[in-house]
Amino acid sequence: MFNTDAMKPNSRRAAFGALAIAALAISAPAGAAPLPLFPFILTPPAASPPPVQATPSEDEGAVAEVPARFRRQVVSYPSRETPGTIIIDTPNTYLYYVLGGGQAIRYGIGVGRDGFTWSGVQSITRKAEWPDWTPPPEMIVRQPYLPRHMAGGPGNPLGARAMYLGGTVYRIHGTNAPQTIGTQVSSGCIRLTNEDVADLYSRVSVGTRVIVLPMDRRADNAEGKRS
Repeated sequence: MFNTDAMKPNSRRAAFGALAIAALAISAPAGAAPLPLFPFILTPPAASPPPVQATPSEDEGAVAEVPARFRRQVVSYPSRETPGTIIIDTPNTYLYYVLGGGQAIRYGIGVGRDGFTWSGVQSITRKAEWPDWTPPPEMIVRQPYLPRHMAGGPGNPLGARAMYLGGTVYRIHGTNAPQTIGTQVSSGCIRLTNEDVADLYSRVSVGTRVIVLPMDRRADNAEGKRS
């Protein structure tokens, strides 16, 4: 049997404590936050929302789009040249890598600006990946602000690859300005996008023959007219 008389004092104290807590809650100012009825019970803090990330700018990471006709592609190109020969169609700003069987890989290129185009037959005498750039003296005379030497890398104007032509100052090389493909912009060098120059670089070797057509002559009607 339970002793109910022994439990009465404890019940009275519990009831009194509850009334005291309620009285404190009621007597708090209206503008104050209500006191918790059971402050000894810990509640976890509310989770803070994740930080909002800024939306990247539309221009961020944008890459200049090369017109479709200047993108690398296999085309019909009848030629008597040995497969592996490079033909530079200066007026149309195309470079052809002869495959044989009436086909070639066509690349869009940038060529020399007015007064800086040239023509002739050369061969590749050296190849370099991420080449250093040392502007020739005649270029320094025209543009004295140019650096005397620049180490190879993404910011180098020769781009990702270079193929040096004979003993000349001219090269077939990459560019970090793809928007210049299809234009007359250089001091005589032939430029391709970095992706295209890497592709061409993988196909050619030292000794590859390079035919550069003059500005007043087209590659597609030159066959049979070369001596």
